[in-house]
Amino acid sequence: MTVRNRDVAALFSRYAELLEVQDANPFRVRAYRNAAQTLEGLGADVSRMVADGRDLTELPGIGKDLAAKVREVVETGRLGALDDLDRSLPEHLADLTALPGLGPKRIRALYQALKVGSIDDLERAARERRIRTIEGFGAKTEQKILHAIEQHRDTGRRTLLIDAEHAAAPLLDHLKHSTGVERAVVAGSYRRRRETVGDLDVLVTARTNSDVVERFVAYDDVGEVVSHGTTRSTVILRGGLQVDLRVVPATSYGAALHYFTGSKAHNIAVRRLAQERGLKVNEYGVFRDDRQVAGRTEKSVYATVDLPYIEPELREDRGEIDAAREHRLPKLVRLRDIRGDLHCHSNATDGRHSAEEMALAARERGYDYVAITDHTKNVSVADGMDAERFAAHLDALEELNDRLEGIRVLKSAEVDILGDGTLDLPDRILDRLDLAVCAVHSRFDLPRRKQTERIIRAMDNRHCSVVAHPSGRLLGRRPPYDVDMERLIRAAGERGCALEVNAQPRRLGLTDAHVRQARDEGVGIVVSTDAHAVAQLDYMRFGVDQARRGWLEKANVLNTLSTNALLRALRRG
Repeated sequence: MTVRNRDVAALFSRYAELLEVQDANPFRVRAYRNAAQTLEGLGADVSRMVADGRDLTELPGIGKDLAAKVREVVETGRLGALDDLDRSLPEHLADLTALPGLGPKRIRALYQALKVGSIDDLERAARERRIRTIEGFGAKTEQKILHAIEQHRDTGRRTLLIDAEHAAAPLLDHLKHSTGVERAVVAGSYRRRRETVGDLDVLVTARTNSDVVERFVAYDDVGEVVSHGTTRSTVILRGGLQVDLRVVPATSYGAALHYFTGSKAHNIAVRRLAQERGLKVNEYGVFRDDRQVAGRTEKSVYATVDLPYIEPELREDRGEIDAAREHRLPKLVRLRDIRGDLHCHSNATDGRHSAEEMALAARERGYDYVAITDHTKNVSVADGMDAERFAAHLDALEELNDRLEGIRVLKSAEVDILGDGTLDLPDRILDRLDLAVCAVHSRFDLPRRKQTERIIRAMDNRHCSVVAHPSGRLLGRRPPYDVDMERLIRAAGERGCALEVNAQPRRLGLTDAHVRQARDEGVGIVVSTDAHAVAQLDYMRFGVDQARRGWLEKANVLNTLSTNALLRALRRG
């Protein structure tokens, strides 16, 4: 059984969560969390590194102890320290950390007071109104917990897009080495680049003598074979993700790709157009009576209903059919259009690499500029800097800019928006910034009106260039805070303040619908990674995916501009 980077990272993350519930040393907790992030973003295969005898301590944030534990997981598939901790705590206690709004301190309080050790225990305690008896909890908290449990059960069966990628990439590589395979692609919501996917639909074209189905069911990450046929099989991977394989003839490839990409509503709209023309569209092709008239390519399917090709990200039946008919489809922004990253952290606060290392990595990716946006003092958990430390930090960035060639380091900060809407740096520091990226990091529980007005008040400040991760959500972990996003978008447009599509796969701070609304309101959008390590600069693709789902073109994304044009666009007042 091959142990992949995500497997080691998942064990380290679980261990960190349980340590935090135990109120362990916060530096120890952070070490495991940082190691998990390093492994998730690592380009190399950690199992191969161990097999080759590589020194794992060369990896950022991996010391001798953690390196030994990485080797232990790779060689045994288990983490002994986690097993020991699991035995001392209820088996499903770590599951509680997946519930939005339920942090380690509250989990610890629930366990100590009510012996809550699982989501089922928690639901029972809430319904029996026992949670409100704990100091610091109340009836409203009970209702929020019940709502969080319902939300978790509704979304728990879906997989983050990045996790689906980690599962899909090696599987596709495995299948492409099968005898007689011509093409292998993942369709479904994965191809439409939704934030989360329910399962993977793998489509393959192959010659009749291909062993692709046998290789599929024998893949080393398969935990269960659900069905095994000659042209269709289903498996459950060890991580719980279902994968359906379909083998189709080349003459049907385009029709099958269209059909299994979806969405269902989009496909129904296309079939309706076909019926009006006396045609039938299904996964095998486009037919007039019993004669196939199209289906080898997706373009041929659309052409039969007098439509141009529609990009997968748009196929949600949200107006794309009418736009295609009227030749109004957007020319979607592409990853290669991005000229810089406007939200990156260095080791001056909670980043893993120095500002110089981040800048050089951005230059390697072909960027013209990168903004170093370290935290301000109110975010103490990230070692945020006060005004004096920030002044020295900006001096260092200016010196770095003088030394570096081929990349412009923009002086910036992720400025905390305080509870009253003021910014967490004085004007004398804000005046020195090329741009200020402003964000909420606390008081997520403010009522809707107050939360909305708090952020608008921050946007009233002429220094506020960009509002970062405007919804505050963490997919699968924390719901968006209660904010009137429509009002926020209008306010940003009125004030000339940009909004961020945060490319961190668990954030994607604006939904695709809100991205599109911002576009329609003429609001400037930036797509940034919020990278805390060099490898996370590659998260940009997830932000571009979200931008494309929101119908954004190159002209709608500010960081497709040259350095000088960008700074002019962000300048206020």
